Amino acid sequence: MAPSITSSTATATWNHRLGKHLSTRIVSLRPPPGVRLENPIPILRQLSRRQWMFVMVAFAGWTWDAFDFFTVSLTVSDIAKSLGRTVTDITWGITLVLMLRSVGAIVFGLAADKFGRKWPFIVNCLLFIALELGTGFVQTYKQFLAVRSLFGIAMGGIYGNCAATALEDCPVEARGVISGCLQQGYALGYLLAVVFNRAITYTSPHGWRALFWFGACPPVLIIALRMILPETDAYLAQRHLERISPRAAFLQMAKSSLKEYWHVIIYMVILMAGFNFMSHGSQDLYPTMLSVQLQFSPNKSTVTMVIANLGAITGGIFVGYISDFVGRRLSVIMACLLGGALIYPWAFIRSNGIFAAVFFLQFMVQGAWGVIPIYLSELSPPAFRVFIVGVAYQLGNLASSASSTIEATIGAQFPLEQTSSSSVKRYNYGKVMAILMGCVFGFVLIIIFLGPEHKAADLNLEKAAQHQEDLAEMVQQA
Repeated sequence: MAPSITSSTATATWNHRLGKHLSTRIVSLRPPPGVRLENPIPILRQLSRRQWMFVMVAFAGWTWDAFDFFTVSLTVSDIAKSLGRTVTDITWGITLVLMLRSVGAIVFGLAADKFGRKWPFIVNCLLFIALELGTGFVQTYKQFLAVRSLFGIAMGGIYGNCAATALEDCPVEARGVISGCLQQGYALGYLLAVVFNRAITYTSPHGWRALFWFGACPPVLIIALRMILPETDAYLAQRHLERISPRAAFLQMAKSSLKEYWHVIIYMVILMAGFNFMSHGSQDLYPTMLSVQLQFSPNKSTVTMVIANLGAITGGIFVGYISDFVGRRLSVIMACLLGGALIYPWAFIRSNGIFAAVFFLQFMVQGAWGVIPIYLSELSPPAFRVFIVGVAYQLGNLASSASSTIEATIGAQFPLEQTSSSSVKRYNYGKVMAILMGCVFGFVLIIIFLGPEHKAADLNLEKAAQHQEDLAEMVQQA
């Protein structure tokens, strides 16, 4: 009878905790009384020179991860023509990268939590160099898929490491704005890919291949910067605790973390699936829509994408900043509501008004994303932060990995009239993207509304280790 009683008690306790959590979802969105926006400049001055260097190297790594990813998205048509395949075939290269990034998140996340942030980061960048060069030399479709698959593994390990490097030593008051800045490395990478694609692909005799060869060069500078920086103070504190306390050992703390946080980890993966559908659904096929469906010139497509990414960068920093005052969840909810209202002009305007539409749509998409690095870090078990943040993010990527292929495949069911100026088949990608984005904004809004929030949680691993010991005792007693 004892096991039955224990099981019934545990179930009742769980149901009570769940009911209490759901009953506070609306009240918990209310900002604390007396909270007001403060000037971000004094807040940012709290960071030391060393902390700024950590932010810079993390930002650079995440920026070039995005650049390398979007080099394929921006050259889909050119690669398809060169390798004798369809656009849908080439989008499988994007899908494979997204699918295999979770493998990299597991491998490099465990390495970063166990051995430090520095060397796994450097190995990541070395792989970027080798595989970006390799992509530029592929001669067959199978070679292309093979190299991009390996690239997915390499790319998967960088996000959690960048978030930990930038944020775990960061002052509490500056977390939101630094989170927004860090996440917009993604938008800046996209912006740089757009600019260099226009400057290199259309002017080099090697076409799209030259863009990939160029992409292999900047990681050398990122590696050099990371080489001269030490480990973060938070990681060094964790290593110190492991030496003086067996109960603070990595495996012990990881075990207790997973037992206590498993439901939070599942929530984070589901949320990241929605967020990744939001970003990839609005970005991956958009250049193809501009050039093929709307038949924008290369110059006009470039201007449109530059404006979109300027909106993304602005939105990510601004919403990340205000999340320190109004809360992480409320900031995301507001971005989703406003983003949903902008879907129609973003997808269906054909005049120059499209510039304003793409600016503000991406302002909201990446505004919501600007909260994510610190939101996930605050929810994660401190001693297992790189692994959990990276895996949650990349499993979300895995769930959304077929977004561009889905859009391209369904879009093919809506053919448009051919024009005399182009022999490329035209499809109504805008309609499909609009429907997908409407569903995604609604999904993310519901999930973030139901989720937890640990704003201003302690990211200091020295204090967290004691918390982890307490968790281990709780689990053992249960």
